[in-house]
This record gives sequence, structure tokens and C-alpha cells, in this order.
Amino acid sequence: MIRHLGSSLTDVTYVFDEPTTGLHPHDIQRMNDLLLRLRDKGNTVLVVEHKPETILIADHVVDLGPGAGAQGGTVCFEGSVDELRTSHTITGRHFDDRAALKPDVRKPTGALEIRGAATHNLRGVDVDVPLGVLTVVTGVAGSGKSSLVHGSIPKGADVVSIDQSAIKGSRRSNPATYTGLLEPIRKAFAKANGVKPALFSANSEGACPTCNGAGVIYTDLAMMAGVATTCEDCEGKRFDASVLEYRFGGRDISEVLAMPVSEALSFFESGESTIPAARVILQRLADVGLGYLTIGQPLTTLSGGERQRLKLAVHMGEKGSVYVLDEPTTGLHLADVEQLLGLLDRLVDSGLSVIVVEHHQAVMAHADHIIDLGPGAGHDGGLVVFEGSPTELVADRSTLTGQHLAAYVGA
Repeated sequence: MIRHLGSSLTDVTYVFDEPTTGLHPHDIQRMNDLLLRLRDKGNTVLVVEHKPETILIADHVVDLGPGAGAQGGTVCFEGSVDELRTSHTITGRHFDDRAALKPDVRKPTGALEIRGAATHNLRGVDVDVPLGVLTVVTGVAGSGKSSLVHGSIPKGADVVSIDQSAIKGSRRSNPATYTGLLEPIRKAFAKANGVKPALFSANSEGACPTCNGAGVIYTDLAMMAGVATTCEDCEGKRFDASVLEYRFGGRDISEVLAMPVSEALSFFESGESTIPAARVILQRLADVGLGYLTIGQPLTTLSGGERQRLKLAVHMGEKGSVYVLDEPTTGLHLADVEQLLGLLDRLVDSGLSVIVVEHHQAVMAHADHIIDLGPGAGHDGGLVVFEGSPTELVADRSTLTGQHLAAYVGA
């Protein structure tokens, strides 16, 4: 952004995809100023964004929906921010939502001791991370949060770490294969039809012979980007025609893989098509807010936030005692943040310790304990500038986080 501000070009269209990702409210203000300066130089600025602080500075808002996945894809609203507030779209209804500070916080059951942490810019940090509660580690971008949480937690602490890095898997991988959901589905199809389970895998015997189960034909164009075209034989269904004659609960395997999670959940929990093992996995996917995701959708098409929530759904079946989440609100709509907070509460109430690296004020307000790093970024960061409950942080107001959280909750 700085590079383009220094450019002499005008009348350029800039597209920013969630530029607030990883930014503290203090940094979002500075980024908003940069966006406005780009516009004022005579450029067109398009921003894909969920954060109300950035939507607020827009001259024109386009709201898509009404839902996600198959329920989305239409323009529900166009106009000013004030008109959005009264538009009754999901974004409009939730635009002024503000999480309240917790009146009571949970009592810790123990502590994870970090001593002399000096990874990257940390300056010999000593801190006790409480166990059995929801802890939020916050601070301006570059203050040392990830260095503290990912680089300094003692070895052998039984930690399950869930970040937004790319999921290992090819373009053939999808939520059904990644979560293990496909296994009980294949077995149920095989049992119902008296054939081998391998027939119901697009990576095995049941694959369309023309596209080898990819659903598309890839054409390498040497100097240019390759082109993918839908396979004409299987019409993108990935399976051999003979396999699609086998049915389970009135559907073939390609129709099952085309279902969104929410539809598959109701399909597999009643009548002849009941599969308890599949239902457990689908319920986890629904719990993390991925009810709209098609179970056969390629993993390569998922956003960073969706990848992290998919990992979380898989890890919810593991036996770790401490869960570390790195900015789980990334890519989440205002309406989905509330669902995430409910999920975090359920994890803690089930006996887990949850540590969240986060800038979103709704998550901070909902925390039992906050560790604020700073006071600045890079060389100016690396210190714990506050420890305590959200209410104490708002009352203290000595840190940038405290000031922004106080403004957010209207204190």
C-alpha cells in the first residue's frame, strides 16, 4: 500500500482482499487512512472485508448473500453504510453488534509457566498462562504474540496447535477425505450394495477412467497457465458411470459428495441412511461454522479461515488438553463470530484450556484472561504490558488494546 501511495499513477482500480487480517484495531485505523489516501489520489478502491471499522469508511457498500455457499451468490444490498444498517440483511442486522464484557470469569485450574521467552523480539518474558479457562493473547501486529504462543510454550505441554497454514493434500482432497468422513460413507455404500468399498473412492477403483477421478481434464499450455475443463464423460462427477448406479438412501455417491454439511447431517441421522460415525464428524463441521461447505469441495478452494476451522473440527476429536488457535475470526462474518464464541465456550466447559491469539474485540471481551503484548511492534514490542480480566483491561486503559476495547464496549 505504501508503494502504491508513492506512485504517480492515478485512475487505477485497487482490490484488497481482507486487508485487516492479522491487524490490531490500532493498526486498522492506520490502514483505513492509507485506503482513504489511495482513493483521494484519484483511484478506485475495492475492499473485500468483514470488519465494521473498515466498512464504516466506505462510500458505497455491496452486500452479498443471503447465506453462504449454495445459499449465497446474490447481491442483497447496495448503498451507503447508514442505509446498510436499516437494510435487514444479515450484515445490516449485525453491523452494530458488540459483545459485552463478562460479569464473571472462570477460575483457572492451574498454569502453564513460560520463563525467559526470547524468541524473535520477545525480551525475556516471564508469564503464567492460566489453564482451564479461555485466554486471549493480544497486542498490536508484530508485538510478539505468535512468538510467545507458538515458540515459547514448554515442550510436552499436551498442546494442539491450529493455525491457518495450507492443509496438506492435493486438488483431489476435500473435506470428506480430510476429516475421515468418506470412510464410513464408503463402507455404508458397499454394505448396502454388496460390493467393495474401493468402488466409492474417486482415487481408487471407482474413478472415471477418462479423468482418473479428478472430475476435470488438465491441459498444460507450456508458457501460459494450464487450463482445467470439466470431464465430458463423467460431467465432473469423478466416478465411473457403473458406480453411480449404486444407491444409498436414494442417492448415488456423487450426489452425497455434492451435499453441504448441514444437508448431509440431516441425511445421515435419520431413516435408512443413518451412519452414526459420519454424523459425529459432520456435527463437528457444523459446530465450527462450516455448515454451508460442500463435503466434496476441493481443499484448494478453501479460504485461510475455512482451512483453520476444518483443522479445528478434526482436532476436536483428539485428546489434547490445551488448544491454541491463531486468529480464528479471520474471514468470519459478524454473524459467525457469535457462533465461534459459543464453540470456544463449549471447548472450555468440556475441560479444555483454550488459548486464542486474537485482535477481535468480541473475542477479547468474551475472554476469562487477557495477556496483552507490546507496547509497540518489532523492537518496540516483546513485553507483557497487561495481564488480567477484560474488565480490568478496560478499567486500566494504559495500553492501546485497553483503549480500543473500552471504546468497543462503550465503557
